[in-house]
Amino acid sequence: MDTILARYARLLTHYCLQVRPGDKVFITSTLLAEPLVREVYREAYAAGAALVECDLAFRERERLFFQNASEEALRTPPTLQRLAMETFDCYLSIRAPFNLRENNGATAERAQTRNETLAPINKAYFERTADRRLRRNLCQYPTDASAQEAGMNQSEYEQFVYGACKLYHEDPQAAWLAVRASQQRIVDHLNRSETVRYRADGTDIQFNTKGRIWMNSDGQTNMPSGEVYTSPVEDSVSGTVHFSYPCIYQGNEVEGVTLWVKDGLIEKWEAKRGQEFLDHIFSIPGTRRFGEAAIGTNYDIQRITKNILFDEKIGGSIHMAIGQSYLQTGGKNESAVHWDMITDMTQGGEIWADGEKIYQDGKFLI
Repeated sequence: MDTILARYARLLTHYCLQVRPGDKVFITSTLLAEPLVREVYREAYAAGAALVECDLAFRERERLFFQNASEEALRTPPTLQRLAMETFDCYLSIRAPFNLRENNGATAERAQTRNETLAPINKAYFERTADRRLRRNLCQYPTDASAQEAGMNQSEYEQFVYGACKLYHEDPQAAWLAVRASQQRIVDHLNRSETVRYRADGTDIQFNTKGRIWMNSDGQTNMPSGEVYTSPVEDSVSGTVHFSYPCIYQGNEVEGVTLWVKDGLIEKWEAKRGQEFLDHIFSIPGTRRFGEAAIGTNYDIQRITKNILFDEKIGGSIHMAIGQSYLQTGGKNESAVHWDMITDMTQGGEIWADGEKIYQDGKFLI
């Protein structure tokens, strides 16, 4: 019988990761996602993979680590993760949380120490995914914790996740290839432009993309996807941007974020809730510049779930990320942080490219 998880595994293995004979594949998730991991494990070996390694976290692993790890342990990088990011061919990260607030007990200082330890691994990840030496995908397995965060019951959330991934289509891969084709005309237009301006309630921000590349996110690196994105020229961003959706990072929720930017530097910031955490983030090197500017195009996603994998793809939204740039777009900003923040564009939002209005009220005009 062709189960929904078998369909999911085939999509992830063949379309997203493009597993080839001889590939080494690294899968990270939690024990909750064992049914999907099992199907991907089977499919990857059937596709000719030479090695499939799995790292499945147990309940409260991160909390136990941060509460009990010595200073030496905080500064010791994880061996398998480092090896995989530096040498493997494919990396699949399946989100399947037990508890979305698991890390709330970690102090900012201990978390920062760990971020510094992981920085070389993250650098290898960004460099090798930029040129596809490491083919990666981030996806979701529906769990009670994520369903509750999204305000849905388990059955409703499963349908939401699988629907957003187009698994109910007769041919999910063909459905994503159609997304690729429809987004390409947008990317082509933006890649011919140099200046882009976002305007919405509380937002009027402009940036330059000369020498940068707009990317067509078609489900290969995120599942689901549906966005076009770039890294703005670092010192070109100027104006004010307000994020109407909750901004969530490492289990911390911040609401009503407004940023004031001049010559690429975030000079002032405020939040209606979560100001202390926002202050902490902006103390981390590289976070006061933008690493990404993007436009969500997945109109099958029309509700906030407090999960950035889905929320940043909402059709009729834009998002900007502070911190680490994407090397594949030509971005140069480096940081241990990459935090996407989202705002609604359906109520009067506009996007201008080289002085031409190309987007109104959440829809492209081109």
